[in-house]
Amino acid sequence: MNPAALRAEFPVLERLAYLNAGTNGPVPRRGIEAALVMMRSQLEDGRGDHRFFDQIVAAATTLRERIAGWLGCHPEELVLTQSTTDGVNTVLSGLDLAPGDEVLTSDSEHPGLLAPLALARKRCGFDLRLVPFADLANAAGPKTKLVATCHVSWVTGEVLDTGAIDAPLLLDGAQGLGAVPVDVRALGCDFYAASGQKWLCGPMGTGYLYVRRDRIEELAVTRAGFSSLADPSRALDAEWQPDSRRFLTEVPVPHHVAWALAALDVLEDFGAARLHARAADLADSLASQLADGGLEVAPRGRSTLVSWAADDPRAEMERLVDRSFVVRFLPGTPWVRASVGAWSDEEELDALAEIAAS
Repeated sequence: MNPAALRAEFPVLERLAYLNAGTNGPVPRRGIEAALVMMRSQLEDGRGDHRFFDQIVAAATTLRERIAGWLGCHPEELVLTQSTTDGVNTVLSGLDLAPGDEVLTSDSEHPGLLAPLALARKRCGFDLRLVPFADLANAAGPKTKLVATCHVSWVTGEVLDTGAIDAPLLLDGAQGLGAVPVDVRALGCDFYAASGQKWLCGPMGTGYLYVRRDRIEELAVTRAGFSSLADPSRALDAEWQPDSRRFLTEVPVPHHVAWALAALDVLEDFGAARLHARAADLADSLASQLADGGLEVAPRGRSTLVSWAADDPRAEMERLVDRSFVVRFLPGTPWVRASVGAWSDEEELDALAEIAAS
């Protein structure tokens, strides 16, 4: 598949320069078609037969296996969630944190991480310390029980250097998975929470959580349901699934799983390595053009996000949306952000840089 063929998979790109996958990725035609097939099956064939539930379990197992490949982990270490924040809450509610412990985070985190941290601090009484994102790598001390931070900053596109972090690590991968290469072993993280609806172009209400194999037993199960149990016929014994499925409380939504799998088909037909490289190259080019046009571009890494300063970021976003460029402004910051995917093309990015500088 070439870039033009990849672009043709997303009908919205026929009308708009869609540059907000950092919120929700563009919807692939194959994803909707797969979801409709599954919904039509439920409509016409019902959804109470044991074969229906066997089909759900099989599809969810396939999705776990394929996402595990994108993360570089074993499927047993992966659980399907409803969002990045859902995964973060699973980790923070299950860790044994107490007064006197320190949790370290950065000054540029998404509310989807900060809100669970605030709740966990209120419940457990640990100390929460914020440091600049660029200083996280060397900020852990003897009291640090956890570093909870983003893999890729949702504000600037900076990429965390995890190599020097000497503490248990929870990564918010909302702007990582599908956008940049992810290898949880190389990152050295204990937990990695990510979204399905952003760079993987799946439906809202999907997400993924990696729990390193040796941390599964020590992470408490704080929410339980049918899917958490090793033997649902003995629910009151509270014997959990032997792997990360113990953190799964709901049966996955079947048409969501069908859509997510079809979206992966699209991306994998192009090739994950090519997907990451092309998106990063296009983002680098856009950042250079914006800077050449006299705009202040936020410090960034080898990522898919490009943010630039505007006197009134909301008004600038609206101006660009009126010109068919779907970007977003970042509340509480001076930045307007473009999310550049491999499905973007050079002409629309050239045009964006020219209009933004005018």
